[in-house]
Formats: sequence, structure tokens, C-alpha cells
Amino acid sequence: MREAGPLGEDGRAGAGCSRLQTTVALEGDGTTIAQARHLAADFLRRTQSRHGVAVSQRGMDLTQLVVSELVTNARKYAPGPVLMHLRIDGDVVEVEVWDSDPVLPVARAADVGRVGQHGLEIVLAVAQGFEAQREPVGKRITASIALLDDDAPGAGPSRS
Repeated sequence: MREAGPLGEDGRAGAGCSRLQTTVALEGDGTTIAQARHLAADFLRRTQSRHGVAVSQRGMDLTQLVVSELVTNARKYAPGPVLMHLRIDGDVVEVEVWDSDPVLPVARAADVGRVGQHGLEIVLAVAQGFEAQREPVGKRITASIALLDDDAPGAGPSRS
């Protein structure tokens, strides 16, 4: 796992960054998912302590849940490495996951008898915004999570 530190909009590190971000290449075994969750939590804690960004416990928990679901899907369905990019933009954290499979995910119809395969449904239920797009190689999934409790899912902009 390789990580870049917080960067500003101009790509340079600095304490006065209005958009803090980090990128990590995830490779390897089943521990990748746990590592991604820990990375997301550490990133949010650093932005709180170093840059004064307010993050509720709910925002922290939902971010880790979304990271877990998106990275799990990428590791399960796409060969090769996965890139995860986290970015603070105002009062949301954007979780972006790239993988090599160009097939876009589709939420399945609700089925109480179905075991597993609810990851995308979970992400759509807790995210303030969601976007899936094909890239020249693979696809990029982006979910926006409110950092504060009063910006609960559904309260913000509609999902794209």
C-alpha cells in the first residue's frame, strides 16, 4: 500500500489546504479491505487534528463502511490493483475507488432472501451523492459522505 499525504487543489501539501486529499494503491490479500478502512479513519482523524475539519462519529463510521463496501467490490470483481482516493470537499468526504473492470455496478432489486451482494444498496442508502463512470481503463466509483450528522443522507444534493 502506497499513500500520498494531504494535498491542496494545486497538488501541493500545506496546512492551509481547502481541499485535503490522499490516494493509496491497494494490492494484495484479504487484509486490503481492513487496511483501507484504517487508512480512511486515519485520514479523517488527521484532517480533524491538523486542519480543524469537523467530523462526527457517524461521519467516521459511514466513511469506513462505504470504503469497505467499495473496496470489497473492487477486489472481488476486478483483477489487479485498486486505487482509493479520499478528498475533503467542504462538509463531505468523497470516497473514490478505481479498479480495472469497466463494467459499472448496478443496484439489485430488494430481496430479503438474497444472502450477500447488498454492498451497492448500502452505499446508495448512506451516501449523500454517488457516481459511477467508465474510465479509459476500468471504472471509477465516487460516493460522497456527510462529515456532520445534520447533513444526513437525503438532506443534500440528489444522487448523480
